[in-house]
Amino acid sequence: MSRFPESGLRRLRGVLAGHVESGRIPGLVALVGRGEEVHVETLGTMRHDGGPPMARDTIFRMASTSKPVSMAAAMILLDECRLRLDDPVDPWLPELADRRVLTRADGPLDDTVPARRPITVRDVLTSTFGLGMDLTALGTPIMNAVFEQGLTPNLPVEMPEPDEWMRRLGTLPLMYQPGERWQYHIGNDLLGVLVARVTGQSFEGFLRERLFDPLGMRDTGFDVPAGKIDRLPPLYAPDPASGEFHVWDPAEGGRHSTPPAFQGGGGGLVSTADDYHAYFRMLLNGGVHEGERILSRPAVELMTTNRLTPEQNAARDALAKDNVHVSFGQGQHGGWGLGMAVRTYRGDYAPVGQFGWDGGSGTSTYADPANGLVGILLCQVGMSVPDPARLVHDFWTTVYQTIER
Repeated sequence: MSRFPESGLRRLRGVLAGHVESGRIPGLVALVGRGEEVHVETLGTMRHDGGPPMARDTIFRMASTSKPVSMAAAMILLDECRLRLDDPVDPWLPELADRRVLTRADGPLDDTVPARRPITVRDVLTSTFGLGMDLTALGTPIMNAVFEQGLTPNLPVEMPEPDEWMRRLGTLPLMYQPGERWQYHIGNDLLGVLVARVTGQSFEGFLRERLFDPLGMRDTGFDVPAGKIDRLPPLYAPDPASGEFHVWDPAEGGRHSTPPAFQGGGGGLVSTADDYHAYFRMLLNGGVHEGERILSRPAVELMTTNRLTPEQNAARDALAKDNVHVSFGQGQHGGWGLGMAVRTYRGDYAPVGQFGWDGGSGTSTYADPANGLVGILLCQVGMSVPDPARLVHDFWTTVYQTIER
């Protein structure tokens, strides 16, 4: 007997089709899996003005849904004792030694005090090393400096190669003391540099050898080869006022058409629904894929359960609950593991324990241990408008109604 009742799948298809028929979402790929049973929907077209239909193997920019996947590289190094959680990162990231910390997070860049202690591996993995993309602090001197230095993806300049990125990062003070406060994104990009320096390989090379190839993730990486570029739709950032579609990133000649200078663990991956399903199923299976162990069970448990103290989590709560006009309601999960959100209270239809994350390019990837469920929703509309967030919300609301046992 199917673990997804036919009536529930019809309902799911109808809800997704409504978003495509509205004209606000040109196309999408959705996947729901429980055990061996996998159901995939492909709706709409690659471009907003038509073009080829969406396909199961369409390649999407995963944006921040890169975070749960790229984190696995660090977990492999923890498993092998090549990294330790509470070791300082100075031996590998000397640019971050002897940090200065802003006296006030919104204060001038030269008003600082010494860091109380070195930055540790744990600080980087939990995004509490002291600097991040703080949407509650836009316009402050430190946030302006982060953007001006090209330390975040294409805002407003391309990110430089890793050593230069580290040099620039090392010129800035921290916003908060190491370990004090969760902050978004930059720690996930820093993780990629750390992995590359520890292993002596490129970040992508290590991911491919230890994660992508063993999991059969053939279409996952930081760029799309010429032979596959026709499977990558343009990424749209609609005008928030008019809703008019603007191409933020084309396929041909776009950001993923050539290997990037910086392989960003925070948001740089491209992938497919099936590749991501393989990864999240491995996590649900305690780190094992088709009999082969990829990660240890404790490593998976560390990633997928809350790692933050209430004090560290205050910033995440503020981002989710005080900025819903910016986040469109995304992010009210309660907890954060390593590289992903973890639900610690029931705020919507998903149960406590669900883990995963969403991406600003219109992507959502979660697994739910209580129901043995993986859900993946991928589209090509960025979060400059609320439409992709509403699509994601309706996807999950409807997915959970398909589960009857």
